Amino acid sequence: MKRILLIEDEQVIVEVVKDYLEVSGFVVDIATSGDVGLTKALEEDYDLMILDLMLPKTDGYEICKRVRQVKNIPILMVSAKKEDIDKIRGLGLGADDYMTKPFSVGELVARVKAHLARYDRLTTDSRARQQDEVRIHGIRIDKPSRKVFVNEKEVLLTSKEYDLLLFLATHPNRVFGKEELFEKIWGLDALGDNASVTVYVSKLREKIETNPSRPQYIETIWGVGYRLNL
Repeated sequence: MKRILLIEDEQVIVEVVKDYLEVSGFVVDIATSGDVGLTKALEEDYDLMILDLMLPKTDGYEICKRVRQVKNIPILMVSAKKEDIDKIRGLGLGADDYMTKPFSVGELVARVKAHLARYDRLTTDSRARQQDEVRIHGIRIDKPSRKVFVNEKEVLLTSKEYDLLLFLATHPNRVFGKEELFEKIWGLDALGDNASVTVYVSKLREKIETNPSRPQYIETIWGVGYRLNL
């Protein structure tokens, strides 16, 4: 269940909003002062925060600023302040939304659901992109397109060059012998010999290294094999 932190000092609003959110299936924690709310927000894990601006001890602007420095959860500000400058300031500090009092609790719940759905979607997309990419220093490997970029400039690789680079990049800092690399990339039944590995490593270095004679990515471990350094 999604956890929501409600930082609000008006008891009537607290009770109504809490009831509506719990009926909608959320777990709701309450803080009625800014200092307590800030501590909860920083020390505990929440999926979304509903934040009043005018609070005792620490105001909502400061809470939003402090939380946004370390967390990326959706923040929905509520306030009796209706001036555009207040909205601009709140959104500028990192709030995702701003509602003025009095507000419809039904609309508040709808916005909460919308922001949580959007955050989940963005988080899922981000994870998917991370799984689809391998990054090591200036090298970026885009797995779906089988494209390789060095310092964001595309480098054209052959199929086997790409396979060799991807294998080393997904096993960084580990030394592989020529025989093992040949089996992994060319397959046990492939025609050729282990000298192919040396040739392809040399070709890769020419394409991805600034100075192939002094490689910073693919290192030769004499008498053993090769490794790609993080």
